[in-house]
Amino acid sequence: MKTLTFVLLFLPFCIFSQDMNNEKLSKIYISVSDSIQGNPGAWQFFVKETPLISITDTNHNRMRIMSPIADSNSLSDELIKAALVANFHTALDVKYAVSDGVLWSVFIHPLKELSEHQVKDAVSQVYHAHINFGTTFASTALTFPGRVLSNDDGDLEKKKEQPEYKKL
Repeated sequence: MKTLTFVLLFLPFCIFSQDMNNEKLSKIYISVSDSIQGNPGAWQFFVKETPLISITDTNHNRMRIMSPIADSNSLSDELIKAALVANFHTALDVKYAVSDGVLWSVFIHPLKELSEHQVKDAVSQVYHAHINFGTTFASTALTFPGRVLSNDDGDLEKKKEQPEYKKL
């Protein structure tokens, strides 16, 4: 009975373990990118002329996919605030973040637990968050309900024409 209980408790972890690694990531990035360079654990690739970077730390089971958007010092307080609101409502699995004076769209996750589908979806979301910055700020067609960005008078902001979300 103890053995059966152990197997029933342990089995789900075995079934859902993805065991993602740098070799698998390389193959996925090659399949979704227009061009790619780098080495396992540090890649730069392009999706429709948008640069993306991925780095991994296998010792600490971490990875990130990111895309540089703009010089953060050139952004208005309004755009920075809109990006923070988007982190809650429309950026979903990616976030807008600032590091070393650059605004990024970034996906950060434990490495081994990722599936191929999740990596492809993450690349798509990083790409869409990049191209939708300043308009919908959306990484997917899905958004969580909440406040709409408005100016101080409570009127909806007029945004430039937004690109339609399309799955990569």
